[in-house]
Amino acid sequence: MRIGQGQRDAGGNRPGGSVVPLNEAYDTALLDLDGVVYAGGEAVPHAVESLGAARDGGMHLAYVTNNALRTPEEVAAHLTELGVPAEAGDVVTSAQAVARLIADDVPPGSRVLVVGGEGLRVALRERGLLPVESADDEPVAVVQGYGGPGMPWARFAEAAYAVGRGVPWYASNTDLTIPGARGIGPGNGAAVEVVRIATGGRAEPKVAGKPLPPMHRETVLRTGAKRPLVVGDRLDTDIEGAFNGGVDSLLVLTGVTDVAQLLAAAPEHRPTYVAADLRGLLVGQPEVVEDADGGFLCGGWRAAVSGGELVLEGAQAGAAEGAADVMDAVRALCGAAWSAADVPGAGVPDAGKVLARLGV
Repeated sequence: MRIGQGQRDAGGNRPGGSVVPLNEAYDTALLDLDGVVYAGGEAVPHAVESLGAARDGGMHLAYVTNNALRTPEEVAAHLTELGVPAEAGDVVTSAQAVARLIADDVPPGSRVLVVGGEGLRVALRERGLLPVESADDEPVAVVQGYGGPGMPWARFAEAAYAVGRGVPWYASNTDLTIPGARGIGPGNGAAVEVVRIATGGRAEPKVAGKPLPPMHRETVLRTGAKRPLVVGDRLDTDIEGAFNGGVDSLLVLTGVTDVAQLLAAAPEHRPTYVAADLRGLLVGQPEVVEDADGGFLCGGWRAAVSGGELVLEGAQAGAAEGAADVMDAVRALCGAAWSAADVPGAGVPDAGKVLARLGV
């Protein structure tokens, strides 16, 4: 059986293959939420039934999110309401990761200025720290987490006042954007930049969330996963976090990342597997094979680079109507694009024509 012959086993120049469904190959799915399970509060298409089938097949589902706004109890209740039964212990947030990071640096009972939502306050109290609201409350640390679209501007001012006075600064995560029902909005990373600009760039926050090690540590401690599969929609958080943690990953194309960005991914941003949505958990993936002429084969498609452009051969218009066929083409294209980009000085091949052909 060949599992995960992707970024770590094949030098990072092609996606991996698995002859068994992924929910059988891995004991735990570490699932991102925004853009993977739901967007704007509503379930992503195929998410509910796919997660139910994976769980019924024996896979443990854990939900790992950089969004620090809500408590694990609130997240679990929301998932359950959507039709994905979950308990608070199934949820790991960047608020929990940053609270542990702060608690490692300051004495118990320390005051921490909070710029964020209730999830951050609850996580700090869990670690024996006291959330405060003002820079004048003598905090020993400042922490920022996503506070939702209604976060008052005055909260950023309080953070800037404290950071400007030299108080150590922490951030749950630095995702610049967050997907929602109406599109892509500003995330906590944008709020962090507000404080950075206000303080003249003289300070840098310690960051806990994906892709950095504190979040991976928190996830392992709380889930006890032995053979985890990270599942996400972002290359620079979910996939890079898996890369940093030395575990396999599945990218789903239901959130932030599109195919063009995937094809241009740097080695640390290349997922082990690629799927259109969470139905990808329930199937294996065909292996991407390099042929003697430097092309890459997957599921009846052949991708190669010619004259600095990606080209695609194999299944024609009528044969490419199924999502699985198109995803096999995407996997073959990843092999061709990543292999070409790894040649020193070659750059990323142009994918415009081939992506227009596939309609992705």
